[in-house]
Amino acid sequence: MPERRRPRSTDWRRFDATTEAERLRVALDDPDARPLSDADLGRVRRTPQVRIVRRALGLSQEEFAARYHIPIGTLRDWEQGRVEPDHAARAYLTVIARLPDAVRDALEASAT
Repeated sequence: MPERRRPRSTDWRRFDATTEAERLRVALDDPDARPLSDADLGRVRRTPQVRIVRRALGLSQEEFAARYHIPIGTLRDWEQGRVEPDHAARAYLTVIARLPDAVRDALEASAT
């Protein structure tokens, strides 16, 4: 098994000493960290952040998980950034964000 390297700690004093122009130049020089262009941003599909959706609905994690039939551990993983929702979950979150009452009603109707 290959040996894992320990991540280097960030020297924030050095970072803070750089200007925005220097940071941009370094980012542009790194092909893996280039900033997104306006064209790139136009192609990006926005997925609602589950924490924002949940808070906008005024629900606790437990209430949101129960209402929308999402395992509480999964919800917490999404909110804490440990796991990204898959494509189906992102689609479900988009529908919840846009039509929360319709989703709730549909789930309640299917339970009876």
